[in-house]
Amino acid sequence: MKTIKLFIILLSFAAGLACLTSCGNDEPMPVAKAPVFDMNDSFTITATCPNSYKAFINGEEITLPYTVTQTYQQQTIVVSGYGFGDGMQNSETVEQSFVVSANLDGYVDLGLPSGTLWATCNVGASAPEEFGDYFAWGETEPKDHYDWSTYKWCNGDEETLTKYCNESTLGFNGFVDNKTELDPEDDAACAHYPGGRMPSWEQIQELCDSCTWQWTQLNGVNGMLVTGPNGNSIFLPSTGSKDDSPSGYDAPGGYYWSRTLLWYESISSVGLRFFSGLQYVGIWGDHWYILSEYRHVGFTVRAVLDSQN
Repeated sequence: MKTIKLFIILLSFAAGLACLTSCGNDEPMPVAKAPVFDMNDSFTITATCPNSYKAFINGEEITLPYTVTQTYQQQTIVVSGYGFGDGMQNSETVEQSFVVSANLDGYVDLGLPSGTLWATCNVGASAPEEFGDYFAWGETEPKDHYDWSTYKWCNGDEETLTKYCNESTLGFNGFVDNKTELDPEDDAACAHYPGGRMPSWEQIQELCDSCTWQWTQLNGVNGMLVTGPNGNSIFLPSTGSKDDSPSGYDAPGGYYWSRTLLWYESISSVGLRFFSGLQYVGIWGDHWYILSEYRHVGFTVRAVLDSQN
């Protein structure tokens, strides 16, 4: 991750434009009357005067030196500060505001209305056409077998749920927590893709409604080329799913989890499914159909970054 540094330099008119590297306690320090910050591409906040110096970021006092780190969200940093010392006149407080751009490596801005960014690769993949890893819903590690007996959030079958349950008849000993979205610690994208989340069903619905979908191949792999309103695109490989339960089978097509629980049936969650020329997503609507699947089934995951707006 790129580190952004900001040097705080207090300018003294008595010394021209020199910074106060030689200021002492034998005479008052001139009051600063000019901008006192010098910014480079990436740096740490420091004070050049050896005397005491107080600095603040967005109104909260910080200890110098202090590193400003680039994040996956654009941020505005307001830095202010003043110097002081024994026998010295306090300097005038000075302030500088600057915008830290987001580090969007690995994500694509499709120009979606919400500002959501989509990852270029599946979780566990290093190229857009690679399938990556498969995850049961609410689990953060791939495994060899996908059925209720191996599912993390039950005690062996679909009527003994231990988390994400809004029906007492399906909870272990009547357990209910009424959670409808994955906690970050149970989100495969959070665990493996920097800054990411699994998409909500609303974000998947937006991807379908706002983009054009084209069945194609990338390096010999079937899948969907999804092109956003701004012309940027992502490729979703046709990954299939994994289900080792007695009634299960490995289904063809593309299968991608959302982070959203099916609201009327706690044993299932919502996801994206597509075949050649068809995609089904989200909730029942005018032209989309719900994809609900048992939570123990292995789907692939594509991370998103929430709104940059």
